Amino acid sequence: MSEYQVELVTPHTKDRMLGELKNRVKFERKANIHGACVKLLTDNEGFKEEWEDNFKFMNEDIRPHTKVFAVEDGGDLQVLYETVSKTCIIKNCDYYGWIKSIALATISDFFEEYHSEHRRYSTHGSAVDCGGHGMAIIGPPGTGKTTLTYGLLQYPNFNYLSDDWFFTRLFNNAAVIYSSEKNSYIRDDLSQVWPGFSKEVARVQLDNKGRGIADVNTLFQGRVRETNTLKTVVLLERNVSNPPFRQLDPDEALKFMLENDFCNPHQLIRDERKLNLRSDFFYELFQRVDVYLLNTVETPQESLDRIKNLII
Repeated sequence: MSEYQVELVTPHTKDRMLGELKNRVKFERKANIHGACVKLLTDNEGFKEEWEDNFKFMNEDIRPHTKVFAVEDGGDLQVLYETVSKTCIIKNCDYYGWIKSIALATISDFFEEYHSEHRRYSTHGSAVDCGGHGMAIIGPPGTGKTTLTYGLLQYPNFNYLSDDWFFTRLFNNAAVIYSSEKNSYIRDDLSQVWPGFSKEVARVQLDNKGRGIADVNTLFQGRVRETNTLKTVVLLERNVSNPPFRQLDPDEALKFMLENDFCNPHQLIRDERKLNLRSDFFYELFQRVDVYLLNTVETPQESLDRIKNLII
């Protein structure tokens, strides 16, 4: 579960709150997230600047599909979501990481409700490419998703697609994935695990959580991809009682996802209908790809060695 709680509110409550908060908004920016428009309205200049570095630009004449208000009113942290207009109100948050994840969550909710022949599904995970073979790494917070992703990207034959969130379109016999962000929101301790990134991390302007937006085209010159065919999924756990590595069938993989809340702490709505939608998607996905479970109780390099040859 997330470190914050989401309160669902009615359109009437949303309208009243926006009336109270609208004079606090100093900056408005639109982002293009996989073809959908999300609008940020905030009084925080730092959030505005990180948003501009993080996401692709959306033309101002495109009306937003979702909105995120991030403002300070001197009280406690609150996250409120109104489902009809896909509007999220975040009060008194000092961490950009939650702002951008909640923005991605609002678009994910929009895609789940958008009835189309080619519906997109969201996944809280990373993705890399090697020779046209896509690999996703998915796991609960703290299991080493980012560490392993950047470990793979040390090797010149691996290409970057996403390190936090991606979207998927299912075909009859394939799954095509798409990046969600323009640039990466990295941690300052990345270079402690993989010293090869130390020069690039030193250039990043860090926020109060020791994280900052890194230009992926600088990090991975010529090795950035926006779409790929997903063929391998690596699920992560950290449990000393279990074996370090094994392959899963679709039923085992879905059970893991259900037990770990889809490895996504940023779900704005958790109800039976959403549970079924997400379960159906992941079960269909796991029938199209090879799925492995990696137990990250070993050193980062040992864990990396277990997966780096899956797609070489």
